[in-house]
Amino acid sequence: MYIYLYDNYLRGRKYDPVIGAIETRLTDFGIAGKIIRLQHLTNTESVINEEVRRGASTIVIVGNDKTFGSVLSRAAVCDVPFGFLPVGEDNSIAEVLGIPVGVEGCDVLSRRRKVKLDVGWFNNRYFVSRLHIPPSDIIVEYDEQFRVSSKNGKIELVVCNLQPYIWKNRRNRDIVVHPQDGKLEAFLRPLIGKGILREKYEDPSIFPFEEMVVSGRKPFPVEADGKISKETKITIKLAKNKIEMIVGRDRKF
Repeated sequence: MYIYLYDNYLRGRKYDPVIGAIETRLTDFGIAGKIIRLQHLTNTESVINEEVRRGASTIVIVGNDKTFGSVLSRAAVCDVPFGFLPVGEDNSIAEVLGIPVGVEGCDVLSRRRKVKLDVGWFNNRYFVSRLHIPPSDIIVEYDEQFRVSSKNGKIELVVCNLQPYIWKNRRNRDIVVHPQDGKLEAFLRPLIGKGILREKYEDPSIFPFEEMVVSGRKPFPVEADGKISKETKITIKLAKNKIEMIVGRDRKF
């Protein structure tokens, strides 16, 4: 039995045509199932565990990058395959997974090509997509060997697992990471100095790692899969468990 978790933004009338087409295609494939509409306070882990207890065989996330991260950051420990049907904008993860946006994503779901994906962990929370610390006065230590700090005080840190890292410069470069290599990738951008209108940062340096400790003299913001918290010290590493995900043939890893 398939369970479909719909993001709340899909209630908008502009999505009615694509949602209707998706539901028709799923019926044609014989994989239509129960629809659960997510609310702000929905405990997705409890919902999924209850549906698995009732016989659910596959949990399908319907939405965008934010939906994907929000669900899996809470449900990463659930022992069930996940699918993803991307709808609308902000769907960079779908491209990495090889899943077309819209009704064509149903074709990928029906083929059930599954892989195991790494899961990130920090301070008793999971993240699947990426973790971001905006420019902050922090010290970064990784694999108990290397220590990075900035002479000018601030460092921006992005730890990627599945969602590609993109930064704006003359080339508008993006880097797709490998979510099955048993490591996480950190992108560090130390502050160079202040320009006339804004601060200037180095192009990012890439550090694959197994465990990283980030600390600050005062609380710094941490955004992981869309959830923001204030921390003074965090430990980042891979979780022991992996997520089983349905992917497309054209995935980027």
